[in-house]
Amino acid sequence: MPDTPDTPPGLAGETRPAGASRRPTPAQLVAHYGLEPIPREGGWYLRTWAGAERGDGRPEGSAIVVLLTDDADGYSALHRLASDETWHFYLGDPIELLLLAPDGSDRTVVLGPDVLGGQRVQFTVPAGTWMGGAVAGGGPWALLGCTMAPGFTDDTYEHGDADDLAARYPRVAERVRALCRP
Repeated sequence: MPDTPDTPPGLAGETRPAGASRRPTPAQLVAHYGLEPIPREGGWYLRTWAGAERGDGRPEGSAIVVLLTDDADGYSALHRLASDETWHFYLGDPIELLLLAPDGSDRTVVLGPDVLGGQRVQFTVPAGTWMGGAVAGGGPWALLGCTMAPGFTDDTYEHGDADDLAARYPRVAERVRALCRP
């Protein structure tokens, strides 16, 4: 099997027993995809596509590959966007995505491989919803994708404030504080 953009380095051509696989490390994934730290939000990313520029300066759409880890800066801090964002689960451990709706309600969506157990491989977060996610249950990492249409630009991102969001969503205040950073 040749190396492809979806095959971590060193894994192509390996012989393994049937059903066995070698799980890449976060460092291997960072190197393979050329991931960079996501400013303020946390985790690692690579923009893989941006559509043609619209009249308002935003791309028609955008896509990124995202790596979340159990490191101190490896989670996705609470933020909201001006467009819907679809999250896609690819590899690794499940993540818990906390969603804080404009009406004051909250919910948690788990993205992961156990689709028969209720985990999702894809979920769309509505525009204006606060979202933040972390690797669930002590797992070391998750490889995900995020797509938006219209596409992401820095001015469409709003970073969450722990005190403000904890006051607005007191039922999940502890989780809110865990998913915020200055």
